[in-house]
Amino acid sequence: MSAIISVRDLSKTYSSGFEALKHVSIDIEQGEILALLGPNGAGKTTLISIICGIVTPTSGQVTVAGHDIVRDYRKARQLIGLVPQEIALDIFTTPWNTVRFSRGLFGKAPDDAHIEKVLRDLSLWDKKASKVIALSGGMKRRVVIAKALAHQPKILFLDEPTAGVDVELRKEMWQLVRELRASGVTIILTTHYIEEAEEMADRVGVIHKGELILVEDKAELMRKMGRKELRIELMDRLAALPPALAQQGLELVDGGDALRYEYDAEGGRTSIAPVLSALNDAGIRFRDLDTAQRSLEDIFVHLVGEAK
Repeated sequence: MSAIISVRDLSKTYSSGFEALKHVSIDIEQGEILALLGPNGAGKTTLISIICGIVTPTSGQVTVAGHDIVRDYRKARQLIGLVPQEIALDIFTTPWNTVRFSRGLFGKAPDDAHIEKVLRDLSLWDKKASKVIALSGGMKRRVVIAKALAHQPKILFLDEPTAGVDVELRKEMWQLVRELRASGVTIILTTHYIEEAEEMADRVGVIHKGELILVEDKAELMRKMGRKELRIELMDRLAALPPALAQQGLELVDGGDALRYEYDAEGGRTSIAPVLSALNDAGIRFRDLDTAQRSLEDIFVHLVGEAK
C-alpha cells in the first residue's frame, strides 16, 4: 500500500502558548484503518483538524494524495469526510436535505441514489423527511455521519464517533466502517473505547502531550507487548512465597490465596511449564489455573504511564 496522507514534522502552538502538537510525523496508508489513541488533550483532535484544513499548523507539512493541505486546500479537502465530536446541524431542515446539500458543497453532481444508500445504511431512511430538531441524539449522530459520506470521500476521519451513542448505532457504525474499508476508503478514528480500536484497527498510534510516541501494526504491537498472565488459585493459603518460586518470577497475591506469573513470547519467559514443575517440586497444590492476555487498553495505559 502507498501513503495517502503524509505528515512531516508537524507542530501547532496556539496563541495562548499551548503546544498542542510537537514535531509529529506519520504516513497513513491507503485503505487502512488507523486508530489514534491518547488521553484528553493529547493532540488527537488538533492533528485531525490540521489534516482536514480546519486548523492552520505552526510548522510542518501535510499532503493528502499529493495535495498540500495549505496550498491546494480544495483538492485535498474534497477527498476527506469528517465526523466531528460535536453535533452541529441545521435543526429545521431534514436529513435528506442536509445530506444532499452537503454533497453539493464539495462540488459533486446530485446523486439521489447515493444519498438514499447512505441514509438506508445508517437506518435514517424512514426519518428522511423529519425535521432534525425532532430526532433523538443518536439519530442526529447518524445524520452527522451521513453528511460526512455524502460526497463519497476517499478518506474518513471519525473523531470519537460512538461517544454517547446506543449499542445499535455502534454496531451499525462499525459494520459501515468495514464496508467502507473493503471499498478502499482510508479510515482514521479516535476513540475512548479502546476495545473498538483493538477490534477494528490495522495500526495503532498513541499520542501523549502532543507527541506521537508510537505507531505500529496492531497485530505486531499485541505480539510484542501483549504479555500473558497466569493466575493460580491455591488449595491452601501461603504465608510467604518459597524462594524457589520467587526465582521463577511468581508473585503471591490475594493475601496468599493465589499466585500470579507474567510471561510472553518475546522475552525470557516463554512457557508456564517450568512454573508448574516448580509448584510440583514445592508440594504446592492448586485448584484452578487461568490465563489472560494483556489487552490493547493495558498496553495503552502502560505506554502513556511510561511517557509521563
